[in-house]
Amino acid sequence: MTREPRRNAQKTGAIAENGETAREPTRALVIVPILPQRFNDGGKTDENNRPKYQHEFQRSDEARLEEAEGLARAIDLDIVHSDIVQVSAPRPATLLGTGKVESIAEIIEASHAELVIVDHSLTPVQQRNLEKEWNAKVLDRTGLILEIFGRRAQTKEGALQVELAHLTYQKGRLVRSWTHLERQRGGGGFLGGPGETQIEADRRALQEKILRIKRELETVVRTRTLHRAKRKKVPHPVVALVGYTNAGKSTLFNRLTGAGVVAEDMLFATLDPTLRRIKLEHGETIILSDTVGFISNLPTHLVAAFRATLEEVVEADLILHVRDISDPDTAAQAEDVHAIMNSLGIERGDAKRIIEVWNKIDLLDAAGREAAQRLSAAATGDEHPIPVSAMTGEGIDALLKEIEDRIAGKLTKVKITLQHNQMRLMDWIYQHSSNVKRKDLDDGSITLSMDMTVSSQAMLDEKIVSKSNR
Repeated sequence: MTREPRRNAQKTGAIAENGETAREPTRALVIVPILPQRFNDGGKTDENNRPKYQHEFQRSDEARLEEAEGLARAIDLDIVHSDIVQVSAPRPATLLGTGKVESIAEIIEASHAELVIVDHSLTPVQQRNLEKEWNAKVLDRTGLILEIFGRRAQTKEGALQVELAHLTYQKGRLVRSWTHLERQRGGGGFLGGPGETQIEADRRALQEKILRIKRELETVVRTRTLHRAKRKKVPHPVVALVGYTNAGKSTLFNRLTGAGVVAEDMLFATLDPTLRRIKLEHGETIILSDTVGFISNLPTHLVAAFRATLEEVVEADLILHVRDISDPDTAAQAEDVHAIMNSLGIERGDAKRIIEVWNKIDLLDAAGREAAQRLSAAATGDEHPIPVSAMTGEGIDALLKEIEDRIAGKLTKVKITLQHNQMRLMDWIYQHSSNVKRKDLDDGSITLSMDMTVSSQAMLDEKIVSKSNR
Protein backbone atom coordinates (compact mmCIF):
# COMPACT_ATOMS: atom_id res chain seq x y z
CA MET A 1 0.00 0.00 0.00
CA THR A 2 1.33 3.44 -0.95
CA ARG A 3 0.91 6.39 1.38
CA GLU A 4 1.61 10.09 0.99
CA PRO A 5 5.10 11.09 2.17
CA ARG A 6 5.19 12.33 5.73
CA ARG A 7 6.33 15.95 6.08
CA ASN A 8 9.29 16.49 8.35
CA ALA A 9 7.66 18.85 10.80
CA GLN A 10 9.81 20.13 13.64
CA LYS A 11 8.75 18.64 16.92
CA THR A 12 8.34 20.73 20.02
CA GLY A 13 10.46 19.80 22.96
CA ALA A 14 12.13 21.18 26.04
CA ILE A 15 12.92 24.88 26.33
CA ALA A 16 16.60 25.55 25.68
CA GLU A 17 18.71 27.99 27.71
CA ASN A 18 18.32 30.72 25.08
CA GLY A 19 14.55 30.51 25.42
CA GLU A 20 13.99 28.78 22.07
CA THR A 21 12.20 25.48 21.73
CA ALA A 22 14.73 22.64 21.44
CA ARG A 23 14.28 20.15 18.62
CA GLU A 24 13.76 16.56 19.70
CA PRO A 25 15.98 13.91 18.10
CA THR A 26 14.60 12.35 14.93
CA ARG A 27 12.96 9.00 15.63
CA ALA A 28 14.59 6.34 13.45
CA LEU A 29 14.52 2.63 12.63
CA VAL A 30 17.73 0.76 11.83
CA ILE A 31 17.42 -2.18 9.44
CA VAL A 32 20.38 -4.45 8.61
CA PRO A 33 19.69 -6.65 5.55
CA ILE A 34 21.73 -9.86 5.49
CA LEU A 35 22.20 -11.09 1.93
CA PRO A 36 23.79 -14.35 0.80
CA GLN A 37 27.47 -13.80 -0.03
CA ARG A 38 26.90 -14.35 -3.74
CA PHE A 39 24.85 -11.13 -3.93
CA ASN A 40 27.40 -8.91 -2.13
CA ASP A 41 29.69 -8.75 -5.14
CA GLY A 42 27.12 -9.18 -7.88
CA GLY A 43 28.12 -12.80 -8.40
CA LYS A 44 31.42 -11.74 -9.96
CA THR A 45 33.65 -13.77 -7.66
CA ASP A 46 33.79 -17.53 -7.71
CA GLU A 47 33.13 -19.05 -4.28
CA ASN A 48 36.46 -20.87 -4.27
CA ASN A 49 38.38 -17.68 -5.05
CA ARG A 50 36.89 -15.39 -2.41
CA PRO A 51 39.27 -13.67 0.01
CA LYS A 52 40.09 -15.94 2.91
CA TYR A 53 38.81 -13.53 5.57
CA GLN A 54 35.29 -13.54 4.09
CA HIS A 55 34.98 -17.09 5.37
CA GLU A 56 37.09 -17.02 8.51
CA PHE A 57 36.68 -13.40 9.68
CA GLN A 58 33.17 -12.58 8.52
CA ARG A 59 31.40 -10.17 10.86
CA SER A 60 28.58 -11.53 12.90
CA ASP A 61 25.09 -10.21 12.15
CA GLU A 62 24.90 -8.78 15.67
CA ALA A 63 28.16 -6.89 15.14
CA ARG A 64 26.82 -5.37 11.92
CA LEU A 65 23.67 -4.28 13.74
CA GLU A 66 25.69 -2.75 16.56
CA GLU A 67 27.85 -0.84 14.08
CA ALA A 68 24.78 0.42 12.19
CA GLU A 69 23.26 1.63 15.47
CA GLY A 70 26.57 3.35 16.29
CA LEU A 71 26.49 5.16 12.94
CA ALA A 72 22.93 6.29 13.60
CA ARG A 73 23.80 7.55 17.07
CA ALA A 74 26.73 9.48 15.58
CA ILE A 75 24.19 11.95 14.14
CA ASP A 76 22.07 11.97 17.30
CA LEU A 77 19.18 9.85 16.03
CA ASP A 78 16.69 8.38 18.49
CA ILE A 79 16.64 4.68 17.60
CA VAL A 80 13.14 3.42 18.36
CA HIS A 81 13.60 0.01 16.74
CA SER A 82 16.40 -2.00 15.13
CA ASP A 83 16.30 -5.35 13.40
CA ILE A 84 18.30 -7.84 11.35
CA VAL A 85 16.50 -8.89 8.15
CA GLN A 86 17.48 -12.07 6.30
CA VAL A 87 17.11 -11.58 2.52
CA SER A 88 17.22 -14.78 0.48
CA ALA A 89 17.21 -12.90 -2.84
CA PRO A 90 17.25 -9.10 -3.22
CA ARG A 91 14.25 -7.60 -5.05
CA PRO A 92 15.14 -4.99 -7.70
CA ALA A 93 12.26 -2.75 -6.62
CA THR A 94 12.69 -2.72 -2.83
CA LEU A 95 15.66 -4.97 -1.93
CA LEU A 96 13.52 -6.53 0.82
CA GLY A 97 10.64 -8.94 0.32
CA THR A 98 7.03 -7.73 0.23
CA GLY A 99 6.10 -9.24 3.57
CA LYS A 100 9.08 -7.66 5.35
CA VAL A 101 8.37 -4.29 3.74
CA GLU A 102 4.80 -4.43 5.07
CA SER A 103 5.81 -5.52 8.58
CA ILE A 104 8.38 -2.70 8.79
CA ALA A 105 5.69 -0.26 7.63
CA GLU A 106 3.55 -1.33 10.61
CA ILE A 107 6.46 -0.75 13.01
CA ILE A 108 7.05 2.70 11.51
CA GLU A 109 3.36 3.56 11.92
CA ALA A 110 3.26 2.36 15.52
CA SER A 111 6.51 4.05 16.59
CA HIS A 112 5.91 7.30 14.67
CA ALA A 113 9.37 7.01 13.12
CA GLU A 114 10.40 9.63 10.57
CA LEU A 115 13.54 7.99 9.24
CA VAL A 116 14.64 4.47 8.29
CA ILE A 117 18.32 3.58 8.07
CA VAL A 118 18.98 0.63 5.74
CA ASP A 119 22.53 -0.63 6.34
CA HIS A 120 23.11 -1.56 2.71
CA SER A 121 23.56 0.23 -0.60
CA LEU A 122 20.23 1.10 -2.22
CA THR A 123 19.60 2.03 -5.83
CA PRO A 124 17.68 5.29 -6.41
CA VAL A 125 14.62 3.25 -7.43
CA GLN A 126 14.77 1.09 -4.29
CA GLN A 127 15.13 4.15 -2.09
CA ARG A 128 12.19 5.92 -3.73
CA ASN A 129 9.94 2.86 -3.56
CA LEU A 130 10.73 2.22 0.10
CA GLU A 131 10.00 5.84 0.98
CA LYS A 132 6.59 5.53 -0.68
CA GLU A 133 5.81 2.23 1.03
CA TRP A 134 7.00 3.34 4.47
CA ASN A 135 5.84 6.96 4.33
CA ALA A 136 9.21 7.98 5.81
CA LYS A 137 12.60 9.25 4.75
CA VAL A 138 15.05 6.42 3.88
CA LEU A 139 18.84 6.61 4.09
CA ASP A 140 21.13 3.82 2.93
CA ARG A 141 24.60 3.14 4.36
CA THR A 142 26.35 5.49 1.95
CA GLY A 143 23.93 8.33 2.66
CA LEU A 144 24.29 7.84 6.42
CA ILE A 145 28.11 7.93 6.27
CA LEU A 146 27.92 11.10 4.18
CA GLU A 147 25.62 12.69 6.77
CA ILE A 148 28.13 11.87 9.52
CA PHE A 149 31.04 13.22 7.50
CA GLY A 150 29.08 16.39 6.80
CA ARG A 151 28.71 17.01 10.54
CA ARG A 152 32.29 16.13 11.43
CA ALA A 153 34.13 18.23 8.81
CA GLN A 154 35.62 21.29 10.51
CA THR A 155 38.13 22.63 8.00
CA LYS A 156 37.39 24.08 4.57
CA GLU A 157 39.23 21.14 3.00
CA GLY A 158 37.13 18.59 4.88
CA ALA A 159 33.90 20.40 4.01
CA LEU A 160 34.85 20.50 0.31
CA GLN A 161 35.67 16.80 0.25
CA VAL A 162 32.39 15.88 1.93
CA GLU A 163 30.40 18.14 -0.38
CA LEU A 164 32.03 16.61 -3.44
CA ALA A 165 31.22 13.09 -2.27
CA HIS A 166 27.65 14.11 -1.39
CA LEU A 167 27.01 15.76 -4.77
CA THR A 168 28.43 12.74 -6.60
CA TYR A 169 26.09 10.54 -4.57
CA GLN A 170 23.07 12.78 -5.21
CA LYS A 171 23.75 13.12 -8.92
CA GLY A 172 22.10 9.80 -9.73
CA ARG A 173 19.23 10.36 -7.29
CA LEU A 174 17.71 13.60 -8.51
CA VAL A 175 14.64 11.66 -9.55
CA ARG A 176 13.75 11.35 -5.86
CA SER A 177 13.63 15.09 -5.31
CA TRP A 178 11.20 16.22 -7.99
CA THR A 179 7.52 15.67 -8.81
CA HIS A 180 7.47 18.10 -11.75
CA LEU A 181 10.01 16.51 -14.06
CA GLU A 182 7.55 16.49 -16.93
CA ARG A 183 7.46 20.30 -16.94
CA GLN A 184 9.63 21.84 -19.60
CA ARG A 185 10.93 25.30 -20.23
CA GLY A 186 11.14 26.73 -23.76
CA GLY A 187 10.51 29.80 -25.88
CA GLY A 188 7.39 31.94 -25.73
CA GLY A 189 4.16 31.28 -27.61
CA PHE A 190 3.74 28.25 -29.85
CA LEU A 191 7.04 28.69 -31.68
CA GLY A 192 9.40 27.91 -28.79
CA GLY A 193 10.95 24.48 -28.59
CA PRO A 194 10.35 22.21 -25.61
CA GLY A 195 13.60 23.45 -24.10
CA GLU A 196 15.36 21.78 -21.19
CA THR A 197 13.59 19.47 -18.78
CA GLN A 198 13.85 20.39 -15.10
CA ILE A 199 15.89 17.31 -14.21
CA GLU A 200 18.37 18.09 -17.01
CA ALA A 201 18.79 21.61 -15.67
CA ASP A 202 19.30 20.30 -12.16
CA ARG A 203 21.85 17.71 -13.27
CA ARG A 204 23.71 20.37 -15.24
CA ALA A 205 23.76 22.65 -12.18
CA LEU A 206 25.05 19.76 -10.05
CA GLN A 207 27.77 18.93 -12.56
CA GLU A 208 28.89 22.56 -12.66
CA LYS A 209 29.08 22.62 -8.86
CA ILE A 210 31.03 19.34 -8.82
CA LEU A 211 33.57 20.77 -11.30
CA ARG A 212 33.91 23.93 -9.20
CA ILE A 213 34.61 21.93 -6.02
CA LYS A 214 37.10 19.72 -7.86
CA ARG A 215 38.99 22.85 -8.94
CA GLU A 216 39.05 24.09 -5.34
CA LEU A 217 40.29 20.69 -4.16
CA GLU A 218 43.04 20.79 -6.78
CA THR A 219 44.26 23.94 -5.02
CA VAL A 220 44.21 22.01 -1.74
CA VAL A 221 46.25 19.20 -3.31
CA ARG A 222 48.81 21.70 -4.61
CA THR A 223 49.02 23.32 -1.17
CA ARG A 224 49.56 19.95 0.51
CA THR A 225 52.21 19.10 -2.07
CA LEU A 226 54.02 22.35 -1.29
CA HIS A 227 53.82 21.61 2.44
CA ARG A 228 55.28 18.15 1.89
CA ALA A 229 58.06 19.66 -0.24
CA LYS A 230 58.89 22.10 2.56
CA ARG A 231 58.93 19.26 5.10
CA LYS A 232 61.33 17.30 2.90
CA LYS A 233 63.76 20.25 2.97
CA VAL A 234 63.85 19.77 6.75
CA PRO A 235 63.48 15.99 6.45
CA HIS A 236 61.42 14.86 9.40
CA PRO A 237 59.96 11.38 8.84
CA VAL A 238 56.14 11.23 8.67
CA VAL A 239 54.29 8.58 10.70
CA ALA A 240 50.60 8.18 9.80
CA LEU A 241 47.89 6.61 11.96
CA VAL A 242 45.30 4.50 10.13
CA GLY A 243 42.66 2.13 11.38
CA TYR A 244 39.02 1.23 11.57
CA THR A 245 36.80 3.99 12.90
CA ASN A 246 36.64 4.07 16.72
CA ALA A 247 39.82 1.98 17.04
CA GLY A 248 41.30 4.70 19.25
CA LYS A 249 43.53 6.54 16.76
CA SER A 250 42.79 10.01 18.11
CA THR A 251 43.26 8.87 21.72
CA LEU A 252 46.61 7.35 20.75
CA PHE A 253 47.50 10.54 18.85
CA ASN A 254 46.76 12.60 21.97
CA ARG A 255 48.76 10.21 24.15
CA LEU A 256 51.81 10.43 21.87
CA THR A 257 51.70 14.18 21.18
CA GLY A 258 49.82 15.76 24.07
CA ALA A 259 47.47 17.35 21.52
CA GLY A 260 43.82 18.04 22.24
CA VAL A 261 42.27 16.25 19.26
CA VAL A 262 38.64 15.27 19.83
CA ALA A 263 38.56 11.64 20.98
CA GLU A 264 35.20 10.12 21.88
CA ASP A 265 33.72 6.63 21.97
CA MET A 266 31.88 7.34 18.74
CA LEU A 267 32.19 6.31 15.10
CA PHE A 268 33.94 9.01 13.06
CA ALA A 269 34.50 11.29 16.07
CA THR A 270 37.20 13.07 14.04
CA LEU A 271 37.42 13.65 10.31
CA ASP A 272 39.97 16.33 9.46
CA PRO A 273 43.66 15.31 9.43
CA THR A 274 45.95 16.65 12.16
CA LEU A 275 49.75 16.77 12.15
CA ARG A 276 52.05 17.26 15.15
CA ARG A 277 55.79 17.00 15.76
CA ILE A 278 57.22 14.53 18.28
CA LYS A 279 60.78 14.31 19.52
CA LEU A 280 61.78 10.72 20.23
CA GLU A 281 64.02 9.63 23.11
CA HIS A 282 67.29 9.75 21.18
CA GLY A 283 66.69 13.06 19.46
CA GLU A 284 64.92 12.01 16.24
CA THR A 285 62.00 14.31 15.34
CA ILE A 286 59.01 12.86 13.53
CA ILE A 287 55.70 14.24 12.26
CA LEU A 288 52.67 12.25 13.43
CA SER A 289 49.56 12.41 11.25
CA ASP A 290 46.04 11.43 12.39
CA THR A 291 43.64 10.62 9.54
CA VAL A 292 39.98 9.78 9.00
CA GLY A 293 38.90 6.36 10.22
CA PHE A 294 38.07 3.60 7.75
CA ILE A 295 34.91 1.50 7.73
CA SER A 296 33.60 -1.51 5.83
CA ASN A 297 31.85 -0.78 2.53
CA LEU A 298 33.24 2.76 2.47
CA PRO A 299 31.85 4.32 -0.73
CA THR A 300 34.42 4.42 -3.51
CA HIS A 301 33.59 8.01 -4.44
CA LEU A 302 34.13 8.96 -0.80
CA VAL A 303 37.62 7.43 -0.90
CA ALA A 304 38.23 9.35 -4.13
CA ALA A 305 37.03 12.62 -2.58
CA PHE A 306 39.33 12.17 0.42
CA ARG A 307 42.34 11.24 -1.68
CA ALA A 308 43.93 14.63 -0.94
CA THR A 309 43.78 13.84 2.78
CA LEU A 310 44.82 10.21 2.33
CA GLU A 311 47.90 11.35 0.40
CA GLU A 312 49.42 11.86 3.86
CA VAL A 313 49.13 8.10 4.37
CA VAL A 314 50.49 7.25 0.92
CA GLU A 315 53.52 9.53 1.41
CA ALA A 316 54.19 8.46 5.02
CA ASP A 317 57.53 6.89 5.92
CA LEU A 318 55.84 4.68 8.52
CA ILE A 319 52.21 3.64 9.03
CA LEU A 320 50.71 2.68 12.38
CA HIS A 321 47.74 0.39 11.79
CA VAL A 322 45.70 0.85 14.99
CA ARG A 323 43.34 -2.01 15.85
CA ASP A 324 40.77 -2.28 18.61
CA ILE A 325 41.97 -5.63 19.89
CA SER A 326 39.06 -5.83 22.36
CA ASP A 327 36.50 -5.89 19.53
CA PRO A 328 35.37 -9.45 18.61
CA ASP A 329 35.41 -8.39 14.94
CA THR A 330 38.93 -6.95 14.99
CA ALA A 331 40.18 -9.41 12.35
CA ALA A 332 37.45 -8.46 9.86
CA GLN A 333 38.01 -4.77 10.59
CA ALA A 334 41.73 -5.21 9.89
CA GLU A 335 40.92 -6.78 6.52
CA ASP A 336 38.72 -3.79 5.62
CA VAL A 337 41.56 -1.41 6.46
CA HIS A 338 44.02 -3.47 4.39
CA ALA A 339 41.58 -3.43 1.46
CA ILE A 340 41.35 0.38 1.50
CA MET A 341 45.11 0.78 1.89
CA ASN A 342 45.59 -1.62 -1.00
CA SER A 343 43.35 0.64 -3.13
CA LEU A 344 45.74 3.49 -2.27
CA GLY A 345 48.71 1.42 -3.45
CA ILE A 346 49.96 0.35 0.00
CA GLU A 347 50.70 -3.38 -0.02
CA ARG A 348 49.77 -5.28 3.14
CA GLY A 349 52.98 -7.29 2.90
CA ASP A 350 55.10 -4.16 3.42
CA ALA A 351 55.96 -5.13 7.01
CA LYS A 352 58.94 -2.75 7.19
CA ARG A 353 56.61 0.20 6.62
CA ILE A 354 53.58 -0.89 8.68
CA ILE A 355 53.47 -1.38 12.45
CA GLU A 356 50.36 -3.10 13.78
CA VAL A 357 49.25 -1.52 17.06
CA TRP A 358 46.87 -3.57 19.21
CA ASN A 359 45.02 -0.87 21.13
CA LYS A 360 42.57 -1.09 24.08
CA ILE A 361 44.29 -3.99 25.84
CA ASP A 362 42.99 -2.41 29.07
CA LEU A 363 39.53 -3.67 28.03
CA LEU A 364 40.71 -7.29 27.85
CA ASP A 365 40.46 -9.69 30.77
CA ALA A 366 43.61 -11.21 32.26
CA ALA A 367 43.57 -14.19 29.88
CA GLY A 368 43.06 -11.96 26.85
CA ARG A 369 45.91 -9.64 27.85
CA GLU A 370 48.23 -12.60 28.39
CA ALA A 371 47.31 -14.03 24.99
CA ALA A 372 47.94 -10.67 23.26
CA GLN A 373 51.34 -10.32 24.90
CA ARG A 374 52.24 -13.92 24.03
CA LEU A 375 51.26 -13.51 20.37
CA SER A 376 53.22 -10.28 20.15
CA ALA A 377 56.35 -11.87 21.63
CA ALA A 378 56.07 -14.95 19.39
CA ALA A 379 55.97 -12.93 16.15
CA THR A 380 59.27 -12.61 14.32
CA GLY A 381 60.92 -9.87 12.29
CA ASP A 382 58.99 -6.68 11.56
CA GLU A 383 55.59 -8.33 11.76
CA HIS A 384 55.22 -8.39 15.54
CA PRO A 385 52.30 -6.27 16.80
CA ILE A 386 52.66 -3.84 19.72
CA PRO A 387 49.95 -4.21 22.42
CA VAL A 388 49.11 -0.82 23.95
CA SER A 389 46.44 1.08 25.82
CA ALA A 390 46.15 4.65 24.57
CA MET A 391 43.88 5.35 27.54
CA THR A 392 46.22 4.19 30.33
CA GLY A 393 49.58 4.56 28.55
CA GLU A 394 50.51 0.89 28.85
CA GLY A 395 52.87 -0.21 26.06
CA ILE A 396 53.45 3.33 24.74
CA ASP A 397 57.19 3.24 25.54
CA ALA A 398 57.54 0.00 23.58
CA LEU A 399 55.67 1.57 20.65
CA LEU A 400 57.88 4.68 20.64
CA LYS A 401 60.98 2.48 20.73
CA GLU A 402 59.70 0.46 17.77
CA ILE A 403 58.98 3.67 15.83
CA GLU A 404 62.48 4.93 16.57
CA ASP A 405 64.04 1.60 15.56
CA ARG A 406 62.19 1.67 12.24
CA ILE A 407 62.90 5.34 11.53
CA ALA A 408 66.42 5.80 12.84
CA GLY A 409 67.73 2.26 13.20
CA LYS A 410 68.28 0.20 16.32
CA LEU A 411 70.49 1.40 19.15
CA THR A 412 74.17 0.72 18.89
CA LYS A 413 77.12 1.21 21.27
CA VAL A 414 79.22 4.16 20.13
CA LYS A 415 82.61 5.23 21.47
CA ILE A 416 84.33 8.40 20.22
CA THR A 417 87.09 10.82 21.22
CA LEU A 418 86.47 14.55 20.81
CA GLN A 419 89.34 17.01 20.45
CA HIS A 420 89.23 20.44 22.06
CA ASN A 421 87.98 22.06 18.80
CA GLN A 422 85.02 19.63 18.64
CA MET A 423 83.49 20.40 22.02
CA ARG A 424 80.56 22.22 20.43
CA LEU A 425 79.20 18.80 19.49
CA MET A 426 78.60 17.91 23.14
CA ASP A 427 75.13 19.47 23.32
CA TRP A 428 74.01 17.66 20.14
CA ILE A 429 75.40 14.36 21.42
CA TYR A 430 73.51 14.57 24.71
CA GLN A 431 70.26 15.33 22.82
CA HIS A 432 70.68 12.36 20.47
CA SER A 433 72.00 9.61 22.75
CA SER A 434 71.51 7.93 26.11
CA ASN A 435 73.66 6.33 28.82
CA VAL A 436 76.48 8.73 28.04
CA LYS A 437 79.75 8.02 29.92
CA ARG A 438 82.52 10.62 29.79
CA LYS A 439 86.24 10.35 30.47
CA ASP A 440 88.51 13.43 30.41
CA LEU A 441 92.03 12.87 29.05
CA ASP A 442 95.25 14.70 29.94
CA ASP A 443 95.62 16.36 26.51
CA GLY A 444 92.26 18.15 26.87
CA SER A 445 90.30 15.69 24.72
CA ILE A 446 87.44 13.57 26.06
CA THR A 447 86.27 10.04 25.40
CA LEU A 448 82.52 9.35 25.24
CA SER A 449 80.70 6.01 25.20
CA MET A 450 76.94 5.96 24.69
CA ASP A 451 73.88 4.35 23.11
CA MET A 452 72.86 5.94 19.81
CA THR A 453 70.65 5.06 16.87
CA VAL A 454 72.26 4.08 13.58
CA SER A 455 70.89 7.24 11.96
CA SER A 456 72.25 9.51 14.70
CA GLN A 457 75.63 7.78 14.55
CA ALA A 458 75.86 8.50 10.81
CA MET A 459 74.98 12.15 11.43
CA LEU A 460 77.57 12.37 14.20
CA ASP A 461 80.27 10.92 11.94
CA GLU A 462 79.47 13.61 9.34
CA LYS A 463 79.67 16.36 11.97
CA ILE A 464 83.01 15.08 13.28
CA VAL A 465 84.47 14.96 9.77
CA SER A 466 83.15 18.46 9.09
CA LYS A 467 84.73 19.83 12.29
CA SER A 468 88.01 18.10 11.57
CA ASN A 469 88.27 19.64 8.09
CA ARG A 470 87.95 23.19 9.37
